[in-house]
Parts: sequence; C-alpha cells; structure tokens
Amino acid sequence: MTIEKKPGAAFNKSLWVKIFSLALPYQSKFYTAVFLTLSMAILGPIRPRLIQHGLDEYVAKSDAEGLLYFSLLILFLLILQSVIQWWSTILANFLGQQIIYDLRNKVYKHLMSLRLKYFDQTPVGTLVTRSISDIETISEVFSEGLINIAGDILQIVILLILMFGTHVKLSLVCLSVLPLLFYSGYLFKESIKNSFEDVRNQVAKLNTFVQEHLSGMQIVQLFSREDREYQQFKEINLAHRDANIRSVFYYSVFFPVVEVLSAISIGLLVWYGAKEVINEQITIGTLVAFIMYLNLFFRPIRQLADRFNNLQMGMIAGQRIFTLLEDQEFKEKEGDKTLENTEGNIEFKDVSFSYIPEQPVLKNISFSVEKGKTIALVGATGAGKSSIIQLLSRFYEIESGTIMLDGVNIQAYTLPSLRGKISVVMQDVFLFTGTILENIQLYNKNISLETVIQTAKKLGAHDFISKMPDGYFQKVTERGASLSVGQRQLISFVRAMVTNPAILVLDEATSSIDHETEEIIQHAIEKMREGRSSIVIAHRLSTIANADEILVLDKGQIVERGTHHDLLQKSGYYRNLYEHQFEIKA
Repeated sequence: MTIEKKPGAAFNKSLWVKIFSLALPYQSKFYTAVFLTLSMAILGPIRPRLIQHGLDEYVAKSDAEGLLYFSLLILFLLILQSVIQWWSTILANFLGQQIIYDLRNKVYKHLMSLRLKYFDQTPVGTLVTRSISDIETISEVFSEGLINIAGDILQIVILLILMFGTHVKLSLVCLSVLPLLFYSGYLFKESIKNSFEDVRNQVAKLNTFVQEHLSGMQIVQLFSREDREYQQFKEINLAHRDANIRSVFYYSVFFPVVEVLSAISIGLLVWYGAKEVINEQITIGTLVAFIMYLNLFFRPIRQLADRFNNLQMGMIAGQRIFTLLEDQEFKEKEGDKTLENTEGNIEFKDVSFSYIPEQPVLKNISFSVEKGKTIALVGATGAGKSSIIQLLSRFYEIESGTIMLDGVNIQAYTLPSLRGKISVVMQDVFLFTGTILENIQLYNKNISLETVIQTAKKLGAHDFISKMPDGYFQKVTERGASLSVGQRQLISFVRAMVTNPAILVLDEATSSIDHETEEIIQHAIEKMREGRSSIVIAHRLSTIANADEILVLDKGQIVERGTHHDLLQKSGYYRNLYEHQFEIKA
C-alpha cells in the first residue's frame, strides 16, 4: 500500500500555473468569463451611488418626472447585471466541466500506462478517489474559485474607493471592525485548510475500504466476518464524519462572527451617520448609500470564505492529481520498433528479477522456446513461474539479463505490438460487465462475430454459449459472477485465441475446470499450439506430459530440465512431485 503524501502549501506558484494551464484550450471562454465577472464587480457598487444621487437630486427636490427616468435607468442596470451574471455562471461552469472531462481522460490514460508494480502498491480505492472526486473538486477552482474571488476583491476595492471618496470620517467609523474581521478570517483559513486535507484523506480511505471489501464479500461471508467488517467500516466512517464535522464547526464559528461584525458596522454607521444628517453634514442619500455599501461589502466577504475554501480544496486535489501525473517512476518504458510479424522464438538469458529490492524472485534464468515448441514450468508456489510470464509481456522490468524475441531484445518493441503477439490465459479469469461477445472481442473491431463463433466451436465453448437466452449477446455481470468457473475459463480461452497469437501462455489455465471440460479443451489446446511457441504453467503434471521441455523451478532457480520421460528417470524434484500427485489420486 502506498503512503499518502501530504500536499504542500495549498497556494504555490507552480501549482497555480499547472491548474490554470488546463484552461489553455478554452482561452476565449476563460477570458470572457473573467470579463463578465469583473463587469458584475463594477456594476454592483454603482447602484448605491445612483440611488444616493436619485434621493438627493430627485426625491429631495420632488422631481417626479426625473425620478421616473432615473428609476428606469436603475432597472435597466439591474436587468443588465442579471443577464451578465447568468452568462458568467454558464461559462464558468461549462469551463469547469470541460476541464474535468479533459483531466479525467488524461489521468485514466496515465493510469493505463503504469506498470503493474504501481497497482501492486496502490489501493484501487485511492485511484478511484483520484479519478473521480479529486478531479471533480478541481472544477470548483474555475466555477467558484479564482475568477469569482478576483471579482469579489475588485468589488471590495471599488466600494472602498466610493466610500472614502464620499466621506472619509464616516468610512473610518463604520469600517473600524475590519482588523477583527481580517484576524478571524486568517484563523478560519488556516484551520479549514488542515480540515480539508483531513477530509480528502478520509474520503480516500473510505473508498479504498469499500471497494476492497465489497470485491471480497464472498470471503467475508464465508468466514462469517460480517460483524468485524462492519465494525471496521464504522471506525473508518466515524473518522470521515469527524473530519467533516470539524470543517462544519469552523464554518459555524466564522459566519456568525462575520454577521456580528456586519451588524456592529451598520450600528456604528447609523449612530454616527444620523448625527451627521441632523447636523446637515451629510445628506440622507449619503446615509442610505452607505448602508447599501456595507451590505455589498460584507456579502463578498462571506462568499470569499466559501470560495477560498473551494479554492483550497481544489488546490489540494490538484496537488494530488499532478503528483500522480508527474510520477514517472512506474511509467512503462517502451521501444520504438513495431513488431509486425514474429516467429515466436523466445530466449531468456541470465534473467534476474525481484519485486522487492534484495529479495530475488528469479536468479539467472536461462531457457529458449523455438517456434511451434512447448515449454512447461513446474514448481512450488512462489518458485517464480508466473513471474516469467509477467516479464515476457513486460508488465515488470528485469533487473539483469536479456529477454529476446526472434533475436531482438523485447525492450526495443512498442508495448502494444509486443503484447499483441502474446495471448495469456490466467487461472483467475476477469470478465467485464457487458456481453459475452464484448468480453471476447474486447471491443476490437477487427475480430468478427464469425471468427469468435468459429474459435468457440474449436474450443468447445460454442455449445454452452449458444444455449444461453441471448447467445453471444448474453449479458455478463461484474467479474462474470453469473457464469460458472468453467464457463468463465472457456470464454477466456476463446478470448485468447481469436487474436491468432504467435505466442500462447497458459498459467494454470485448466486448474478450475472439471475433468470432463478439461478433456474437451485439451484436444483444442493441442491444435491451437501447433505452429506457436507455448509456455505452460501447471500443477497437474499429467497436463504437461507432452511438453517439449519441462523446467523445474525452486526458489527462483531452474533445478531440473528435460522431457517428462527424462525427468521421471531421475530421482529428483520432478519425480517426487509426480509420485506425490499420483499417490494422492490413488
């Protein structure tokens, strides 16, 4: 399991640049959204100024006709402001959703390019969080983040200019609460930042637990661990709840503080402003305008708190996403040579490999497989058999030695072209949600239905597929749970063979199939192996008796090699294993 790296400062220049570079393909919409938001910031403070003018020039002088025209002007500005706000909201949210779309595609494509070692170390739930909720949070940087913050700040600046330009003393009196407001805002920002980091970590833990334990529900129920699993879930869910409650608590303190300070400010304004009106130092229009100024002043401050929080959450999520995208340690490295055709001549030369440093799984492995020949790998669990297959397909990188295909280092080939020539049938068959046909074709348009049916007939899978209500278009549930183990295995055989591979790999491919089904497909396998290089891993030694060569592995080393007959003549590992299996069957 990988350790979650705690993000650095939520606000840093390089992260800003990375996040806003996502908007580069949509510059015109981005700049239009900025212009509209700033326009609203300017139009808002103008209205109190106009109302002040209307009260002092038209109401005070009983000019009904002038007041009517002036009211129509204010109404026009209100309509204009509403239209601009609607347009700005549409653009900002479109921009956010489009960036989500692009970024999610980029993250998923990056995940598919990583070596299996990365997925061995990283919980699937964490990657789900990165791909779904973290990216969703980034959209708020654009829809409710920096653009709106810039507009709010501009509105506050314009309000301050208008207020101090109108009456300095009155402005100083009603804004005397600002030091307290700024200090409480700073405390809120620092507290909520830590809270949001905790919330994101708890979301990842919750996703990881739910994904893993729902996938393993059969084991949970088989061993009657429901109560214990429920307790574990409650503990993780409790931590998630507490993290969110802490953030809610900071909101519940900050917003009332702003309301109280706003009320104090208006109280000071009325107290001092009323005296100035009585003393005829200011007009009634000025006092009304200042009341409106203060309402407009404190409204964006309340919104700023929310928007800064959205921005911080987006920056924290962005830090996680870009850390994932920029991590090249597990990036698959491939050559630039396309493997068009291959004879299938495989050669391992002194290959060593380990999943964990200084804990070798394979030690100086050397063997070759010629076109049309079959080599079998035998050994105890953990001997390194499956690792050889993983290395041939370059899911992992070797530490030393060379793997050759037709005399060329496999590292010289592009990964799609290399893996396109190798078909692997695993013991644990994975089927996706979809039809049987889609699981065989894997959406490869070059594989026709006729090819699928023909291959299925050769492998003995056509009979059970055709008997299903929808035949090859029968829906398969997640992981193929609606099919038997043998049926899933037969489908995986068809999936492997429809691509007409040059190299065939069977990793315990018949271990989950009953004896009758095994006899059906063994004959088909013999036919499919003709003209192909084949590597077979099997615990049932009877299934590899006809292999051209058998390699016996123990603790990552080849301890015996030869044909089935030759190895039985020796009093070695293979003979002991064979006799042990025979005794058990007897």
